Order: sequence, then C-alpha cells, then structure tokens
Amino acid sequence: MLFPFPVLLCDIGGTNARFALKSSPDAPLLPGLPVKTAAYESFEAATAAAIAGFDARPRSMIACAAGPIFGRSVQLTNAAWSIDGALVAQELGLDQGLLLNDFEAQALSLPALEHDWTTPIGAPIPPQPGVQLVIGVGTGLGAAALIEVEGRFLALASEAGHVDFGPVGAIEAEIWPHIDISAHGRVSAETILSGPGLVRLHHARCEAAGIVSPALDEIALVEQAHARPDGEEARTLGLVWALTARCAGDLTLNLLAKGGVTFSGGILPRLTAFLEPSKFRARFEDKAPFVEMMKGIGTRLVVASDVVLPGMAAIAASPQKYMIDYQARAWR
Repeated sequence: MLFPFPVLLCDIGGTNARFALKSSPDAPLLPGLPVKTAAYESFEAATAAAIAGFDARPRSMIACAAGPIFGRSVQLTNAAWSIDGALVAQELGLDQGLLLNDFEAQALSLPALEHDWTTPIGAPIPPQPGVQLVIGVGTGLGAAALIEVEGRFLALASEAGHVDFGPVGAIEAEIWPHIDISAHGRVSAETILSGPGLVRLHHARCEAAGIVSPALDEIALVEQAHARPDGEEARTLGLVWALTARCAGDLTLNLLAKGGVTFSGGILPRLTAFLEPSKFRARFEDKAPFVEMMKGIGTRLVVASDVVLPGMAAIAASPQKYMIDYQARAWR
C-alpha cells in the first residue's frame, strides 16, 4: 500500500474541517485554514477550496470524519455531509485515498504523540502494556481503542458516545429528570458530554436547583464560567469533568484499557480551569471491586492542537505499520 506524496490530511468534524499538506514523508506539516463544515454544501467543495490554498496539488488524501465508516463512505453524525471516497478521488484527481472514523484516527495517532503534547491528569503513571483508550468531547463524544499486534497498530472504532448514561448518586438523580431528551428520547453520554450537551446539562442542573438560567450556547456558557469562577456556569463545567471521569472509567473497564486513557480533541483543553485532578481521579477510580487496578491506569489530556493530522501523516509515511484493511477501504 502506497500513498503518493504530496498527501492532503483532513479532519472533518460536525462543526469544523481542518486540512494540512505533507509534501514528502520527511517534510514539515503545512497547515491550511480551517473551515466551518456548514459553510460548504459538500466535502468536495470544502476540499477544493482548501487545495487552492496550497502551492502543491495533493496526489493522495487521508481523511477522518465524525461518523461511522461503511467501507469507503460515511454520513457525518452531526452535519449534513455524506462522503464517498471513491467519488472524491475521481472528482479531485487523486491517485489514492483513505477514510477513517475520527476516533479511529485519534487512536491510530497515539503512537505519534510527542511527550510535550500531553499533560497528565493526576500524578503521572508509567504506561503499561495493553489496550489504550482515547476519548474526546467536541460536537459529539467520541471514543476508540488502540492495540498493538506483532509490532503493528490496530484501532477499534466505536460509537460509545451513544451508549445509555444514567445517574449515580443523589445529586445526579435530581438532575437527570430535567435533561432535554427530545432529540433521541433517552440520555446517552453524548447527550450531556458534548458541545450542545454542556448546555443541556447546565439547564438541567439549574432547573433541579430551582435556578432560572438564561438562554445561552456552549460558547457563552464557557465564557461565562471563565468570567465568574464561582458562578453556576463554572459549577456545571466542574460537573462535566466529574461525569467525563465516570464515563472514561466505565469505558476503561469495558476494554480493560490498562495502557492508559488519553483525552484528545474537542473542548476539554479549554475547560482545564474547572478541572480538579484529585476529584477527577477519584471518580475515574471509583469502580469497585477494581479500584486498585484503576489506580494503576494513567489519564492524560492532549494540550496540543490538531494532533490527528500528524498522526494521519504517519500512516501515509508508513502504512505497513498499521493494521488497516486497505484492500477494502482504499479509494483506488
């Protein structure tokens, strides 16, 4: 399997699409201007605009998208774009291409993370062999796992954000009946742990406490929380970290992810002012009868931006290191 250079890398989310160009395996990554997904009718139109901003025309593309992948195509979960890789290759004149789920790509990017791109949540814990888990809170909630088999990396994609997520303890039990479930009729992890989910959680928490909360979006919610660290918005974002820790702990048990948990992408790096590492670790580890095992599993936050782009560039440079069914999924 070969990806002829230059290679265009694309990270397609429900809100933003980001692009970068790698002209050769050893060349620096050239970032392009991010675009709003809703600003373009199609992925092809957005990509054509991105290509116009580079000096070299790509011969290959590796893209990741926020939605379940079916062979060479995807329908974004939180945006209108539908992408068919074979059609993209034909329309843009590409020699090769590959489409990944966004968190499948995040998992495959874990080996490419530089040390200073992450910071531990809680005391640093030396990594152990075993499954690694990556989680992100953005327009939706994504999660995937990475395992190493005979020196090659295999990603396990998931739609874990859509698993039912119930309350634990009296405080959460008071909040849950007030969560707006009009979109899907139930509470999943993504319902409250996502960009729009922050607003749902905030209104529900305020209603449960008998507090009238003004109408606001997730951007205003975060801005208000930073402006008033002792206000209701800040309390909601503190609860977001507690629920994220609990969700991550559950997924860690599901996969027995002794290799550690990485929180990558999305909005969490903008919420660190509301993170209390000791409380986060306490909620993450509170998984009796496996508390001692959980204490030995590290948690870290990616603080660098757009790390999935260099991660996909590593795939383009050395595709043989990754266990991907290129025959079924490559565009050419």
